Amino acid sequence: MCILFIAQQKHPRYPLIIAANRDEFYARPTAPAAFWNDNTSILAGRDLEANGTWMGVTRKGKIAAITNVRAPSEVRTDATSRGELVTNWLKDDRAQVTGHLTEKLTEQLTEQLTDQSTDQYLQQLKDTRHHYNGYNLVFGSASALHVYNNVNNSVHPIQQGVFGLSNADIVTPWPKVTQGVTSLNKYVLQHDTINTEDLFALLRNEDRADDQHLPSTGIGYEWEKALSSIFINIPSYGTRTSTILLVDSNGELSFKERTFTEKGETTQTREFSFKI
Repeated sequence: MCILFIAQQKHPRYPLIIAANRDEFYARPTAPAAFWNDNTSILAGRDLEANGTWMGVTRKGKIAAITNVRAPSEVRTDATSRGELVTNWLKDDRAQVTGHLTEKLTEQLTEQLTDQSTDQYLQQLKDTRHHYNGYNLVFGSASALHVYNNVNNSVHPIQQGVFGLSNADIVTPWPKVTQGVTSLNKYVLQHDTINTEDLFALLRNEDRADDQHLPSTGIGYEWEKALSSIFINIPSYGTRTSTILLVDSNGELSFKERTFTEKGETTQTREFSFKI
């Protein structure tokens, strides 16, 4: 995942909205979003090279997504694949409560265990931060998300507002991040009903940043320019998928994934919905 936008508690009908693009080399083998055969609770696409994923959810409402931190001079070839960090969070169901309990007691226990599980996983991330190349990991549930950055060992709660995250930390205002945050914030404030096609259009923005606003990450001008748009389509590399995740006020989760060819043409849109 190379860019994502999150609207948390900004829309009266949809307390959580996530719109995200995964940018990757076209040659890297990938499976589209589906419930996994080896863990039927997980809904996600799959990186068939390292067997992890870039973004996913579970039937019980756990959510995770990852973006790489762009720092070519610090990349290690022996680092562990970052996609497993998403998978590990989704596989860990310690935060879930099942059984014949009263609704109020279930809610109380779930909240306590979710906090405990989040703290425990965050400690794991800190303990293993040097095993991976730079990343931002969004993880949690529909009601409580956090972003952990292993480069500066920082964690930021995603509270009420609209947030954007790309290949720097969450407080770095890259032009395409600012552009997407502004567009999503304006959209949720002006629309009573969320149309996923409008969100896909937001993710399809190919406007590149002006030269004076380009970030400097050590990859040279041509690459900085080519990667400065929300949607990327260049030879050998580009936006492979766009994903929209909505959770409404009744706990209904909607997950839509759209995939693209090397020419930026849509190949398919896969849709899933279930109650969490």
